[in-house]
Amino acid sequence: MTYDYLIVGAGLYGATVARELTDKGFKVLVIDKRNHIAGNVYTEKVEGINVHKYGAHIFHTNNKEVWDYVNRFSVFNRFTNSPVANYKGELFSLPFNMYTFNKMWGVVTPEEAAAKIEEQRQAAGITEPKNLEEQAISLVGTDIYEKLIKGYTQKQWGRPCDQLPAFIIKRLPVRLTFDNNYFNALYQGIPVGGYTKMVEQMLDGIEVKTGVDYLADKDNWDAQAKKIVYTGPIDAYFNYSLGNLEYRSVRFETELLDKPNFQGNAAVNYTDAETPWTRIIEHKWFEFGKDENGEDLPKTVISREYSSEWKPGDEPYYPVNDEKNGSLYAAYKELADKEEKVIFGGRLGEYKYYDMDQVIAVALEKAREL
Repeated sequence: MTYDYLIVGAGLYGATVARELTDKGFKVLVIDKRNHIAGNVYTEKVEGINVHKYGAHIFHTNNKEVWDYVNRFSVFNRFTNSPVANYKGELFSLPFNMYTFNKMWGVVTPEEAAAKIEEQRQAAGITEPKNLEEQAISLVGTDIYEKLIKGYTQKQWGRPCDQLPAFIIKRLPVRLTFDNNYFNALYQGIPVGGYTKMVEQMLDGIEVKTGVDYLADKDNWDAQAKKIVYTGPIDAYFNYSLGNLEYRSVRFETELLDKPNFQGNAAVNYTDAETPWTRIIEHKWFEFGKDENGEDLPKTVISREYSSEWKPGDEPYYPVNDEKNGSLYAAYKELADKEEKVIFGGRLGEYKYYDMDQVIAVALEKAREL
C-alpha cells in the first residue's frame, strides 16, 4: 500500500483532513471526480472576477478556532452579506429588519413593528407552529410571509410551505433594528483571490489527482491506502442499494456582461412565485467590484439560480432532511459503520446540511481522532 490515507473529495472537508494528516506525518493522496479542487466552493476567474461556480459562498463563523484556521491559508476581506429581496419590482431589505418593516407597513419604531407582527400572528390564529408557513407567519406576520417568503421558499424546495418542516425557517434572522448584516456571526468575509486559491494553499505539498472517479475503480483505489476518507454521497457508495436519498439541486445560468454594474449588490432574491429563478448573484460585489490590485472592473458576471429536484447525474446540493430521508440515511449509516476501512464525512457523506465553518470544524475533529 502506497498511502496511509486516500481522501475522496477535494472540498473543504477533504482538504482539511488531508492538511491535518499530512502535517502529522501521514502519507496522503487526495482524489476528486471533478476536474478541479475545492468542491462546491470552487471559484474561477473570468475577466478578473472570481466567479462562484457552484453558487454564492460567504464565510461566516463564531468559531475562533475555525476562523484562525482558514486565515492560515488566505487573507479574508470584510464583505458583509446584505441581500436584497425583489418582489415584482419592489425592493426590500434582507434580513428582515426595520428597513423591511418600514417599507412594508410604514412603521417607524421597533414597538410599532412588533405590534404589527403580533397583530397578524393573532389574526392567523397560530399558537404552536406546525410547519414552515405557520412558523414564518408567527415570526414576521402574514404580509411579509406572502411577499417575501412564500414564493421564494416554494421555488427553492419545490414543495408548498405548509408541507415543509418549521425548523427550515428558524435560522432566518428577524431584527427590530436597522442592522443589514444577514449573519449573526463574529467573523465574516470572502478569501481575497477566491476560494480556489485558499484550497490550493490548504493542499500545498499534498498529492492531488482530479478527474478521477473513485467509485468507478474502487477496488484499485482501495488497494492503495490503509484507510479511506470518503466525502461523496453515502448512497452512491453503496450503489443506491437501499434507494436514492433526496436532494435539492441548483442550476446556474451565468453571463458575462459588458457593463460595470448589473444590480448593485452581490445577491438579489426574487421572491414572487412567477419569476423562475430564485436569485441573481453578481459576483464582483463579493470583492467590492475590484480586482486584486484594487482597480475597478469594467465588466460584470451574473448567475441566475434555478432550484430543482435532484436526479441522478445532477449535482446534489441540499439534503431533504425529512422523516423519510432521515430513516433511509440511518439505514445507510448502519452499513457505513460496518466498513472498517472507510470514514464517511462531509455534507454528502453524512447527508447533512453544513455551513462551511461547520464542515471545517467537524473535519478538524475527525482529523484529531484519526
